Amino acid sequence: MQQEHRQAKPSRAGPGTGRAALAAAAVMLALTIWGRGPALALAGALVGPLPALRTALEWGRQAAGEAPAADSAGEAPASSTAPAPALDSTAIERYLVPLLTDADKPADAGAVTETSYGQGSGEKYIACTAGTIKNNTSVSAAEVAAEVQNPLPFAIELNSPEPQVLIMHTHATECYRPAEGLWFLPGDGARTTDRAANMCAVGAVMADTLNAAGIHTLHDETLNDYPSYTGSYANSRAVVQQYLAQYPSIKVVLDVHRDAIEKEDGTRVAPVAEVNGRKAAQVMLICGCDNGSTVSLPNWRQNLRFAAAWEGAMEGMYPGFTRPVLFSYRFYNQDLTTGSLLIEIGTHGNNLNEALYAGQLAANALASLFTGAG
Repeated sequence: MQQEHRQAKPSRAGPGTGRAALAAAAVMLALTIWGRGPALALAGALVGPLPALRTALEWGRQAAGEAPAADSAGEAPASSTAPAPALDSTAIERYLVPLLTDADKPADAGAVTETSYGQGSGEKYIACTAGTIKNNTSVSAAEVAAEVQNPLPFAIELNSPEPQVLIMHTHATECYRPAEGLWFLPGDGARTTDRAANMCAVGAVMADTLNAAGIHTLHDETLNDYPSYTGSYANSRAVVQQYLAQYPSIKVVLDVHRDAIEKEDGTRVAPVAEVNGRKAAQVMLICGCDNGSTVSLPNWRQNLRFAAAWEGAMEGMYPGFTRPVLFSYRFYNQDLTTGSLLIEIGTHGNNLNEALYAGQLAANALASLFTGAG
């Protein structure tokens, strides 16, 4: 089976603009005469891939005077002149999904326990404003503390017609519990190819939130771990390299995952924080470090600055929301930009709505960092 591939394209002039304009006109004509189904077929025949089709349909909606649809591709109109406000805590409602209740709980359901991880203390933990960094490297605490005082190694251009941020998923099929209560379905492998329920759903919330703040963000939905988990990072590396070659304006690449924490008896652990009266999955940033041999990250210092700044913004805005940054000898393709980080949104013990809300909060804090609004 061929690997599923779904890529986002920014709204910018380029070789496909003429075809997209033709498709937009075709969409309008088909919508008027036949309805949505034939319109999709006609535009698809003209422009081919889904992202271009999505853009054409959006133009069709705007021409028809309809409200724009939510677009996880993160396409920002080039004509925008002022940043829209970041989504507030109530805006998450449009993303939340119905969950199973305890009335649906089978007799052999697995158990889930909630916990809230603190920031940690001791010689391994280094403060970065409101949060902390857990240093699992041989780099001295003093050196780490000094490095994170330096400014970000990149500058984000607000309201840019060129993309600034790429969100992608090496392990896109990772997913969450579909239940409200503290249980999970028997046989739940915590993976799905359904993009409405896996990491792509969380990435979509993050991309929408950043775009709403005037930060032109793309969201790639390639299932890099499907059909084979082996080679996921090689697959995602090729995807990111393709984006960077096509859009050198990209400064930040976020690989959005979820963690898995499980007790010996099979109980799943759900890290949670309460933010504005709503339960969110706790998040953790992972930043790699060069070890001089097997892990080659010559620009790890710049990534570490970014990790510290984002950690501080998240924990400063939403106390208790983050776990300490994990600074360790990990590669995770973080050599590709000086703004490359991996973020774990909760675990397989959290439910999907907790993860969606966490994605919005994490992106809100990142938008605040980049816009200086915090």
